[in-house]
Amino acid sequence: MAKYRQNRVNDAVKQEMAQILRDVKDPRIAGALVSITGAEVTKDLKFAKIYFSVLGDDKNEVLKALKNATGFFRSELAKRINLRITPELMFEYDSSIEYGANISKILSTLDITPAEDEYEDDEEA
Repeated sequence: MAKYRQNRVNDAVKQEMAQILRDVKDPRIAGALVSITGAEVTKDLKFAKIYFSVLGDDKNEVLKALKNATGFFRSELAKRINLRITPELMFEYDSSIEYGANISKILSTLDITPAEDEYEDDEEA
């Protein structure tokens, strides 16, 4: 499969999973702020890793709920996306948002002031 087609499939799966996630009635998922951050579908379309992030709630509890609803997600995905094979879904926690927020918090605590010497050197040149 061409690289651009695989990227399109990944994006389509990501978008549809985000839409399907809104329809889930499980309180562990509906009560948490869960977002789909990415999807990686294998070239043979048999497996898909779905990356998710959770804001505020217990990620292990949400992961259990997502794994329990895998059959529902897969059947809904088959209805919404026309693929030869509907991939088996595997969920994986994505800590990149949490990591970025932590770096942002660290950077905001730093007291960095621009050195006046740098500006004076620029003006003289």
